[in-house]
Amino acid sequence: MGRCWGWVLGAVMSVISSLASAADPTQVRIAAEIWPDHTEADGTGMAWDIFRLVFEPAGVQLQAQHVPYTRSIGLVQRGEVDAWVGSYLNEVQHQVFYPRWNYDFDEIVALGLSSAPVPTLDNLGAFRLVWVRGYEYQRYLPNLHQYREVIRRSGILGMLDQGHADFYIDALGEVSDILATSAEPSRYRLTPLTNLPLYLGFADTPRGRALAELFDQRMELLVADGSLRPIFKHWQQPYPFD
Repeated sequence: MGRCWGWVLGAVMSVISSLASAADPTQVRIAAEIWPDHTEADGTGMAWDIFRLVFEPAGVQLQAQHVPYTRSIGLVQRGEVDAWVGSYLNEVQHQVFYPRWNYDFDEIVALGLSSAPVPTLDNLGAFRLVWVRGYEYQRYLPNLHQYREVIRRSGILGMLDQGHADFYIDALGEVSDILATSAEPSRYRLTPLTNLPLYLGFADTPRGRALAELFDQRMELLVADGSLRPIFKHWQQPYPFD
């Protein structure tokens, strides 16, 4: 076991050394949409806490930038930031690089009228679905045939009420926020579907790949020694690495 840990620590130091030859090696620039309790504009949130614990003890300071989700991807592809927050694995195919480790997962749910049939992964393809543009749920949920994308989440309840869609697909937190705007939340039913791991998507550059490798090495250490558990407990979120 001692030899194993020695190898891992040696690999971490090797990655840190490789960063020294990259431009501005003391910072990792991460872009994220503002999500409550996850990536808040004031720098608080579970994801920011995780990334600080991953990078800063290795001498790499976190520099956060808050932009809409689709713009964060473009910033990474153009090399203007090093990574973006909240990607599903291989969600973007060009000019990005994914680490081996995820940092969290999304609880994916379906929101529909309480009078509608109960959706499952097996029958979901029989319904008319809607989700926010850019989330590409057709790639991660099986046999989807009827779906459309919307630009923003406002108006989702109206679409369901008027029969323009059968179910809205999104992460639990976002769906809960939508339900909180309803004067009659009992009109709707929330059904869990699956969990999708969440990743940092890095720029496919030597610098981005070096940062991704450092991320993987540090995550391996932090999961092994349990250092991430207090962060998930503090934010009252399920721990994804058991």
